[in-house]
Amino acid sequence: MTKQPRILFIQTQAENAGAQEISRLLGEGLESRDYDVHHLFFYRKTEAFDHAPNTVFCASERPGSALGFAKFLITLVQQIRQIKPDLVLTFQHYGNLFGAPAARLAGVPYVIANQVSAQATMNDTIRRIDQIFGSLGMFNKITVNSMDTAGEYGHFPKAYTKRIVHVPHGFKDKSSRLSKPKARAMFGLPLDKPILGSVARLNHLKRLDVAIDCLKADPDWHLALGGQGPEEANLRAQAQDLGVADRVHFIGEMEPDDVGQLLAALDIFLFPSEAETFGLAAVEAAQAGLPIVANDIPVMREVLQTGGKPCALFATSADSASFARSAEHLLNHPQEAEELVKAASGLKELYSLDAMVGRYDDLIREHLQSGLQKLEQQPA
Repeated sequence: MTKQPRILFIQTQAENAGAQEISRLLGEGLESRDYDVHHLFFYRKTEAFDHAPNTVFCASERPGSALGFAKFLITLVQQIRQIKPDLVLTFQHYGNLFGAPAARLAGVPYVIANQVSAQATMNDTIRRIDQIFGSLGMFNKITVNSMDTAGEYGHFPKAYTKRIVHVPHGFKDKSSRLSKPKARAMFGLPLDKPILGSVARLNHLKRLDVAIDCLKADPDWHLALGGQGPEEANLRAQAQDLGVADRVHFIGEMEPDDVGQLLAALDIFLFPSEAETFGLAAVEAAQAGLPIVANDIPVMREVLQTGGKPCALFATSADSASFARSAEHLLNHPQEAEELVKAASGLKELYSLDAMVGRYDDLIREHLQSGLQKLEQQPA
């Protein structure tokens, strides 16, 4: 029997967020194509992956001292050696920064780095190290999920850019069969009020403060926020200061299969994020049939369109009133909202999950075939 190729996904924290969703879906897709897929996280952030098969954590929490960090690095190399992957895929900038050299030290012959972190999330030191690693071949291939992201690396040396491969994200359709009243009841949301919403990790670059500010525009509006993260306390304090705390509903971390239920409860999806490489949550919401108001940044203009038609209204996170005006416009002009929803119906085909899995399958098999040829060329 031919041995299944063993693939290891390496990421930073274990939680339900966009990058983790992509690696989970990609892993499931590769398993269906006869790969032995394993996942390694640097540390456990939430219980999201506690019961996932073939999954290990280097630490129970983020290392907080020099000694803890040293122990993490040693454990990282040891765990990779124990898993013995034929190929490693690293995700997010810290996943690339520490996962790739650890994989090399563990004897892994091939590393694919996934640039799913916007450069705005990296400091200058990380960007320089990333450039050096890619130029020297620490990463055999470097995948990007949008042309806008590829353009961010245009000034890098050719030794780096020649390794870049554009692989658009695929996604799982989050449409739900729940009626709006049942979906709202499920999350304890009011049945008879306009509800805006977003699903995102609660960090400062997602600019969910803009979404909360929108509630000043209309005393009937409510806001549902799905996700967890370090900004939750600040967002709650903002809602309290604005006198809208009773209209902001923090849903908390959500299982991927539950996201569609929340989307079914909303009238408008807000996406004011300032830094994205793809904007997975907005794409999922648009495909699920929600009118979108998105921050007007190039990557969202690229991703939220089909056949040259936009799938969203665009506002600016620098002016929360522009988001409120756009939401109000869509609520008051249902025909225009329906046009956006109609355009978004093609996103599932444009960003096919099967196509994403197939592209990674090709990259992996290309490496495996190359390795086999090298073995055959070695003298007996």
